[in-house]
Amino acid sequence: MNQTILQPGVYVANLTPLTPDLLPDIPLLISHLKHLLNKGAQGIALLGTTGEANSFSLQERMDLISAVVDAGIPPDRLMVGTGCCAWTDTVTLTSHAVDSGISSILMLPPFYYKQVNEQGLFNYFQRVIEGVAADQIEIYLYHFPKMTGLDFSLPLIDRLLRAYPGQIVGMKDSSGDLEHGKLICSQFPDLKVFAGTEKYLLDLLRAGGSGCISATANVTIEKCAEVFQHQQSPDVDRLQAEATAQRQVFEGLPFVSILKQYLATTTGNEQWLNVRPPNALVAEDLVRQVVEQLTALSGT
Repeated sequence: MNQTILQPGVYVANLTPLTPDLLPDIPLLISHLKHLLNKGAQGIALLGTTGEANSFSLQERMDLISAVVDAGIPPDRLMVGTGCCAWTDTVTLTSHAVDSGISSILMLPPFYYKQVNEQGLFNYFQRVIEGVAADQIEIYLYHFPKMTGLDFSLPLIDRLLRAYPGQIVGMKDSSGDLEHGKLICSQFPDLKVFAGTEKYLLDLLRAGGSGCISATANVTIEKCAEVFQHQQSPDVDRLQAEATAQRQVFEGLPFVSILKQYLATTTGNEQWLNVRPPNALVAEDLVRQVVEQLTALSGT
């Protein structure tokens, strides 16, 4: 496996706290990111799906990137989501990340049009990579067909790797299919493959993967990190089962809302209750159930 800036481990697809007027709450965001790193996160996946990235303007995302770097979060522990529908916007946002010192990019395919072929998708990434024109850029393909309606097929991945072996370095596999992740690991051993859920963390590590990038790790990071750190331990299967159980508490619920409401309840900070439309809060009885179940599993 090729050496990359990002190291293997557990990365948190972080939430973006908001002010009452629905602007990014930078002080609370920085505090949250530092907390996650202190609790064992290898790094942060900034401005991904859980971060409500596609509910922010291009300028808002650029300002947020600058604020996080200026606050001292190490750029070599950051992966930034920059995939937009327009390749020109993706070039602008990616170039800003690179200029800010962040070389690791998590890139969605252009997700509005669905009846596109592999040539069209290849053309998009070609335009972005050659438009950014930065040798240090390291792109992780964001495979999330449930959300995008698009698929990174094996032939497309192979073609991208052949054309841009120094720029296409990995994948976040949010397909929800462990066997798909294992297939990518076996077919492309030079790619750093991260599971989109901690449920598959240990299995993917054993298949040659690099870790996971998880939304629920916003609140379960300690157990996730424990699995990664003890992956060679005879007790690791028990740890993985515990991490899986914690993840399953949240499944079937909208992650952005329930995770923010969980944090608001457990920290007493109602600022976490702010979400950008079209996201909306879930019923309070669901929040209580989640808090009770996770408390029981955590033994606290």
